[in-house]
Order: sequence, then C-alpha cells, then structure tokens
Amino acid sequence: MAGLEIREVSVRYGASTGSTRVTAVDGVSLTVAPGEVVALLGPSGCGKSSLLRAVAGLEPLAGGRVLYDGEDLAGLPVHKRRFGLMFQDGQLFPHRDVRRNVAYGLETQDLSRAERDERVTELLGLVGLAGYEQRAVPTLSGGEQQRVALARALAPRPRLLLLDEPLSALDRQLRERLAGEVRAALVETGTTAVFVTHDHAEASVVADRVGVMDRGRLLQVAAPDELRTAPASTRVAEFLGLRG
Repeated sequence: MAGLEIREVSVRYGASTGSTRVTAVDGVSLTVAPGEVVALLGPSGCGKSSLLRAVAGLEPLAGGRVLYDGEDLAGLPVHKRRFGLMFQDGQLFPHRDVRRNVAYGLETQDLSRAERDERVTELLGLVGLAGYEQRAVPTLSGGEQQRVALARALAPRPRLLLLDEPLSALDRQLRERLAGEVRAALVETGTTAVFVTHDHAEASVVADRVGVMDRGRLLQVAAPDELRTAPASTRVAEFLGLRG
C-alpha cells in the first residue's frame, strides 16, 4: 500500500529522567494510503498535534518509527521529507504579494518563471482566488489568507500534506465553508494528507477516515459515518456528543 506508516510512535516532553517527563503520544500506530485524507480528532492536549509534528520531523521520537513509501524517516531532516505543512495562522510572508507567497516553495525547483506562474494561477483558481496574484497579504480576510496558505502548501506537490488546526482561528460559519473547500482541493490534487482538528464536524467534512485521540492514545480510526453509528468506546461516543 505504501503511503504513510506510523508504527508504535511515542513522543515525550521534559527531562529525560525523573517524574517530570510527560508522555504526549503513547504508542500510536496509523496508516494513511496514497491519496487518502485522515483527520486526527481530539480535545486540546490529547497528543494529536504532537503526533503531527513527529511525522514532520519537528519532534524527536521517544519510540516507534515513521515510514513513507517503506522508507524509515529516522534521521531525515524536515526539509528533505518532501512534506507540506500548514498551520493555524497560515504563516504567510507579509512583504510578498499573493503570487510570491504561493510561488515560495517552487523557487528551489527547476522551473522556469512561466512554469511557476502557471502553477500559481492554477492553484489560486483551485482555492477560489483567481486574479489575486498581486494582492497584498495584509489586505486579505482571514479566510482568504488561509486559502493562500493552502495554495502555497500544495504548490510544490508534496507527497504528504500535514495540516495542524488550519481553520480554528476562523468563525464557525467560515470554518464550515472552508472545510468543504479544503476537502475539494485535496481531492482534486490527489494529495495525501493528515488534518488535525478538535472539531468533529470539520473532521467529518474533510476526511476519508477519522482517528479519535485522547491522552496520547488513538482510540478508534474509522470513516465518519462509522464513528457516529458504531463508536468503539464510551469515551469516543462522549467526545462526539453521542452520549450525555
């Protein structure tokens, strides 16, 4: 199957010895098939973002392995993993216009200016911002900025896109609309993705499968409909609001 394989991964914070060390991720295993979108869902502090950061190479593993297409990524730095990253605040460059923000990841590739511009135009059309190439980032709304951030993350054609609460700073109505747009963009580009969120409605819209996490453990991974109809435990049901 290839794609992403997370095998018994653990992440710990704090001193290497003593009682102050905290386990953020506790022996999690998960696979993400090529072209699949999986959401990691859970309350704040459950370990979902720590797991995402470990996959990206931003956090060291205390145990387990992360593989992509069968290759063990141990020791491979972030910039060589060919993964895309998108965060809550978008992290756009305010001194660059929209075109140059989206083109940022293309500048190190062997592409002509015309090829870069064509890719930028294609992606801005995909995220509903056709004609925005010369707009200044500070003049954009929050939703528009996140669309630009998504286009920038997709531009280099990453083999895996990691999205950490990318819509959480937006109001609910806008989040609901953008969740569908993110899903459409990922499907259209065939992008393999892991999407972190605390909002189960958002996860259901974006993902093919949803993994529910709590206290560093992965409690259940299933399609959104299966989670609602057959939660694996009382804790999963409670988090999804299926039991009082």
